[in-house]
Amino acid sequence: MESSHRITAAGATIAARRSMQTMYGYRSEMDGMRQAHDGVPTLAGDLAVMDREARENSEDELMSSHATRARGAGNRPRPEEPDPWRTCFERDRDRILHKATAFRRLAGKTQVFIFPEDHQRTRLTHALEVAQVARAIATALRLNVVLAEAIALGHDCGHGPFGHASEDALDPYVQGGFDHAPWGADVTLAALNLTFEVTDGIRNHSWSRPVPATPEGEVCALADRIAYTTHDAEDAARSGIVTPSDLPPLVKELAGSSRSCQLRAFITDVVVTSSDYGAIGMSSAMADALGQLRAWNYERIYLRPESVDQSKAVIRMLRALVEHFASHPGEMPDWEQDSTTRDAAFQAVAYVAGMTDRFACGQASKALSWPESDMPRGIDLQAHPDTPR
Repeated sequence: MESSHRITAAGATIAARRSMQTMYGYRSEMDGMRQAHDGVPTLAGDLAVMDREARENSEDELMSSHATRARGAGNRPRPEEPDPWRTCFERDRDRILHKATAFRRLAGKTQVFIFPEDHQRTRLTHALEVAQVARAIATALRLNVVLAEAIALGHDCGHGPFGHASEDALDPYVQGGFDHAPWGADVTLAALNLTFEVTDGIRNHSWSRPVPATPEGEVCALADRIAYTTHDAEDAARSGIVTPSDLPPLVKELAGSSRSCQLRAFITDVVVTSSDYGAIGMSSAMADALGQLRAWNYERIYLRPESVDQSKAVIRMLRALVEHFASHPGEMPDWEQDSTTRDAAFQAVAYVAGMTDRFACGQASKALSWPESDMPRGIDLQAHPDTPR
């Protein structure tokens, strides 16, 4: 039965009027059904659903014996009933996408270039590219693709504003130092009650961390480095900071000069080498090429004088924000005055770490009267997008 609610078309644009005509969908030839398009054909054959248990049962046929299986509700800090339709890793992926505000905020956080131009990466687009690389490798090796995707989507949710400079800024306030990987798993995403396998992959995706507990976690560690080394070089070339002809000779020889060629070469090598050796990894030659590309990125992009100056500005501003909110905890929206496990200093770090670049600059201006001249500046030399040229 159609809703009795009607929307007036007065003042609507032509496009809006056209869209409003489809408000309730189209009647199907079959009673009791509405469809997105008029005249959708009837499908011959079996459209029976595949629920969670059926998918779990099919894993032995579809996946390698080394792939991580999804069973029931998963191993979570707080026990849950299993979902009738989704596997435990599908639920984790969906929670990161739909419930994690930290995931959405990645759109406003620096990958390499502060306040990037339209076609440069943000921390969010980086996460999406890591997920694609991880899916490609996991699919070819018959691993658990959904688990790899969930880890990849969540792997950088612990990052603070302005990229890795925020880790240096927040280091003094966290026992053992601030590391975005365990911070993301154990603090930022803790409320989502994710499975052990996903949080372990997020916690240990950095190469300096312990070995992940699953092969899918190891896949994501490789996918992360493959994605950022190639796309950071492309973004820098787009900005005119470097040119593809400047790439190390071994990189050009084995992986090519374009990002697409490099991705194909590195992904193929991981798949073939892992299959040949029975362990997740790369050939020595391609690992050398990837290492040289990363070292070149450090020399030519990350540690160029302009980037170092930007990092210094970021560190000064973020530390000032942490100290301000630790001293004025009532200004934090989620301040828990009676908290016994997370004091004001901890919550100040969590608050600042969760900020987007734009919000951090706004808070520095509002709370600290921080001068615009001392704020981090984007590739176009603006302090932030709202600053007049």
